[in-house]
Amino acid sequence: MHMLFRTLLHILFLSRRKPDLGHWDVARTRFITLPTDLDINRHMNNGVYFSIMDVARFDMLVRSGVFGTMREKEWYPVVASETITFRKSLQPWQRFTIESRLLGYDDRAVYVEHRVVRPGADGVPEIYAKAFIRARFLRKAGGTVPVSELIEAFGAPPADDELPEWIVRWGTDVALPATRAAAPSEW
Repeated sequence: MHMLFRTLLHILFLSRRKPDLGHWDVARTRFITLPTDLDINRHMNNGVYFSIMDVARFDMLVRSGVFGTMREKEWYPVVASETITFRKSLQPWQRFTIESRLLGYDDRAVYVEHRVVRPGADGVPEIYAKAFIRARFLRKAGGTVPVSELIEAFGAPPADDELPEWIVRWGTDVALPATRAAAPSEW
């Protein structure tokens, strides 16, 4: 429930106080590790990282104007795949920033990178965790929004910003069958 409050806090208040972003800009969203984020080891729970990244992604969508367009067109984003790598733990009450960046599109999905960072000893942001998200946009009336419509609404990636081949391969390798296809759980 606390993630719902964090999301609403950012969407309704905090995101609107920050500068607008271009679709390809890095969004920086600040957080603090709360006691409700902790696991039994007294550091931020691994599942909470993804939940807080959802909040950061919505902050990015609001600030880039995508959220308004989504509401107007009755689209909504859903995560299809995600992966994360941890380097250091976040402790209670530590402040941290999530840096979010749209990486690009393939023929079916949108890819976003998130970095959890804190100031390093030299003042340069140090990566604590890094995640990649593969998302799709759906219509409230049903069906998937084709990437061609997303590009029409939000623009194509810069010519020099090519989606890395490994991330397209990852998206394909981890994808499950379509919702109408069989997906038996056989070990």
